[in-house]
Amino acid sequence: MKKIYKHRQLYILLLPALLYYLIFCYGPMFGLTMAFQDYSITKGFFESEFVGFDNFIKFFNDTNFWRLIKNTLSISLWQLVFAFPLPIIFALMLNEVANHRFKRVVQTITYMPYFISLVVVTRLVLTFVSSDGLINNILGTLGIKPISFMTNPDYFYPIYTISSIWQYLGWDSIIYIAALAGIDQTLYEAAQIDGAGRWKQMLHVTLPGIASTIVILLVLKIGNLMGVGYEKIMLLYNSTIYSKADVISTYVYRRGLIDTEYSYSAAVGMFNSIINFVLLVTANYISKKTTETGLW
Repeated sequence: MKKIYKHRQLYILLLPALLYYLIFCYGPMFGLTMAFQDYSITKGFFESEFVGFDNFIKFFNDTNFWRLIKNTLSISLWQLVFAFPLPIIFALMLNEVANHRFKRVVQTITYMPYFISLVVVTRLVLTFVSSDGLINNILGTLGIKPISFMTNPDYFYPIYTISSIWQYLGWDSIIYIAALAGIDQTLYEAAQIDGAGRWKQMLHVTLPGIASTIVILLVLKIGNLMGVGYEKIMLLYNSTIYSKADVISTYVYRRGLIDTEYSYSAAVGMFNSIINFVLLVTANYISKKTTETGLW
């Protein structure tokens, strides 16, 4: 208490952030109680009937259960395999560019899509892949018949992943570029003296220098495998591609806000969060054991 009083000005500065997390992050967790209730708006949390794990059992027995799990994991794995490494590669390529003006221009161009509204991005995607869109026009010049991309479920994962790469590549590379800037330049000089070329320097100096950053971001990515957001998917999908596009978050949205099954959707969301938590702890444990780097 003496230390708190001594540094009271700093704690006062900390107070707004602390209140933010208490009010908007920890406070709403009380609402998870509805996952174990037959929640009614008129009765509220304290008078709604307690039903235990009935909502969870209902979800596990739902005919959509395995399809939702499969779709959510499939989209996340596409992102992990294709979208996660590209910002690293892009940052490494920029690091090798000697012309600083060219480097800044490229960075600016690749950052710009991040600041475009998601609604605009999805409309651009739908326009490009439409029957008379840019991609089909290019295919037509090559003698290939037009493809109905947004009515064939098999094309949804590539379209979703490629559009995400285009939108987030530059922005996601910022943290790696910052990590590269922090590498001791004398290490490169020592490598050059030892006869290492640019490729060897990248393998033995650059990559080890940003390895901890890569590992931490990978752990966070794995911990969010079940956290595919509903916004972009809802702006892209339609009834013909539900079999591949419908994920847990879109299912929660439909059952909770449209069908007003608040308790059921809360149970599904809570199940999703628990799986993410388990994945995060597991990935961090493996990372600590193998690389001695982790979130905690």
